[in-house]
Amino acid sequence: MGASRFPLRTPRYSVRRSELVRALSRVPLPERPRPELEQVGTPAEAAADLLLAANQLVRLSRRSVLDLGCGTGRLAIGAALLGAEPVVGVDVDPELLRVARSAAESLGVTVEWREEEVAGYDRPADVVVMNPPFGAQRRHADRPFWDRALLLARRSVHAFALADSRSFIARCVVARGAQILETEPVAWELPRTFPHHTRRRVTLAVDRWAVRTEPVR
Repeated sequence: MGASRFPLRTPRYSVRRSELVRALSRVPLPERPRPELEQVGTPAEAAADLLLAANQLVRLSRRSVLDLGCGTGRLAIGAALLGAEPVVGVDVDPELLRVARSAAESLGVTVEWREEEVAGYDRPADVVVMNPPFGAQRRHADRPFWDRALLLARRSVHAFALADSRSFIARCVVARGAQILETEPVAWELPRTFPHHTRRRVTLAVDRWAVRTEPVR
């Protein structure tokens, strides 16, 4: 890929949504997603909205950001485009990390990519972003992601989840002494991804969450 004009050499604290969506659209989705890992790509529009909402609530510039289950890196790369540093993306799949590394280089941002199980990762960050497994293939597949996110985020967690998971996530948040800031429905169309999918695309009921983990003074 050729060099991109986005971002500028200095961190950009104010980025238009259309600009961010365009940049994140350049980050490829998984070519051969693994159903056992529920490797569902994050739509560029949804990723941009999550990051811009996080930026309004927390201001990502010069904050450390951790993307759990980063896949090909749309959320991690987007955070870096908004001026976050350092940014770390964690995933168990080396092939997806290879794609993420190439995309970050193409877009001119620095992200540290770690091939690890999310449940074993232990380095905190100011902000955690994630699009964890929705639990459609393995019941409670999202649990270790939420447990780890709420443990490691010093300030806030910003994540996607199926609407069916609202009660579970709310219980996790309360158990950690954290605070729900926002829960917003997201327009999410899932194209045919795995062999067992019979329809060309399906609309999922997905929420965008913002959770404050920093103690209220």
